[in-house]
Amino acid sequence: MRNISNNLRYLRKSKGLTQQQFADLMKIKRSLVGAYEEDRAEPRYDLLKKFAEFYELSMDELINEKITEKWKPKQKADAKGVRVLSISVDAEDRENIELVPVKASAGYLNGYADPEYISELPKFRLPFLPQGTFRAFELKGDSMLPLQPGTLVIGEYIENWTDVKVGETYVFITKSDGIVYKRAGNRYRENKTIKLISDNPVYDPYAVQAEDILEVWKAKAYISTNFPDPAPEPTMESLTAMMAQMQKSIAQINQSKN
Repeated sequence: MRNISNNLRYLRKSKGLTQQQFADLMKIKRSLVGAYEEDRAEPRYDLLKKFAEFYELSMDELINEKITEKWKPKQKADAKGVRVLSISVDAEDRENIELVPVKASAGYLNGYADPEYISELPKFRLPFLPQGTFRAFELKGDSMLPLQPGTLVIGEYIENWTDVKVGETYVFITKSDGIVYKRAGNRYRENKTIKLISDNPVYDPYAVQAEDILEVWKAKAYISTNFPDPAPEPTMESLTAMMAQMQKSIAQINQSKN
């Protein structure tokens, strides 16, 4: 519980409070404040919750983060307000890339904001990625061909959903459809819908409500054991189909702008 003791001491001092003043505010004995800050005792759950609310932190932040003058909370905005993103770090305090396999996708909808659940996901690192918060999701289905089922799409966490750009690919975590990898058909607007488009023309675009979305991850890389086949020679039929699909996509984009 070393983080808690250090955090409580730093937070109290940052507020300009003495141990006695903080104890009076929390309605506890000053000796308890000293014991907590010196790691000689652990606060009860109800007190931890009270401390976190006083400092406007989550329980996870107060317990697990190393809070200093350089520390900043990792937050995202959603249709219902502000929520803290749960991450895990390695022994050198570097953020991991957590992997969400298909078999864990259902559990992710319930555990995406649970630090304990996130800490139990498989983890790895990719040195070529820039600094940021990344997560890997295993694809299922063939809606985004040529990416095959089983491909790992590595997404960068999007804090501000207004940064979603038309035509680019994202992993959307949704309440109704779970984890989906799609192209964005329009910009995000609060309390509106976002059109999700598949690369496989067999699948029609569809819209999701803003309040149905839990997280958004911008696709940055992918890992696959399936190597692409050589491109076939174009035929008149394939060229005609491509032109028809292009016209359909352009019409959909124009509609989304209106």
